[in-house]
Amino acid sequence: MNKTLAGAAVAVAAALLAVHASLPAQASNSSTFDSTSNPVLFVHGYTGDAGNWNTMAGRFGTDGWPSSYLDQWSYDWHQSNATTAQQLSAEVDRLLAATGATKVDIVSHSMGGLSSRYYLKNLGGASKVDAWVSLGGPNHGTDSANSCLDTSCTEMRIGSGFLAALNSGDETPGSPRYATWWSPCDTVINPDSSVSLSGAANTKTACLTHTGLLTDATVYAQTRDMING
Repeated sequence: MNKTLAGAAVAVAAALLAVHASLPAQASNSSTFDSTSNPVLFVHGYTGDAGNWNTMAGRFGTDGWPSSYLDQWSYDWHQSNATTAQQLSAEVDRLLAATGATKVDIVSHSMGGLSSRYYLKNLGGASKVDAWVSLGGPNHGTDSANSCLDTSCTEMRIGSGFLAALNSGDETPGSPRYATWWSPCDTVINPDSSVSLSGAANTKTACLTHTGLLTDATVYAQTRDMING
């Protein structure tokens, strides 16, 4: 090989190495999308919207989930969580029909955990959900809800009738796998212990803000591995 060709070969090899180094690291085959993976329905919280999930949904996409399996759902967060649960039920059925899947995985943030739990407990959702995730969910109430007046927010108050009924009996009913993540630095959910549920895998995160739970890479990886387990 002459010097010109040799130099060109070295340049090409260097360029390929640079491109490879810039690519995001891929998860192991055991934790990426495969034939057993379910569509994921993302449920935002109070004052939130579908865009809250852009970072996490993007990571699922990088790890192999097709866009049709990533449902960043929106709803009217002012209304009762029981009403939202009814709408969530219809969205689950739509997602199952669109994908041909038999079950979905639900990943919720904050108040989104309450409507999705209501769906699982009271509307037959336990038979259609394989895994349920709560990131910073006020599952036993939060004092942050004491100053708001929306129906949904008053339902998040500690001791509310909505939460008393939701938490009565089995907190993790049916066959779905339940998991929660809570942060010791989350100032929206007070007390921190509100998030954890009896019968769920309850995980303490690093010092993250309430919204930081949505974008933290470690929380994402743990969530991905849990629902894909």
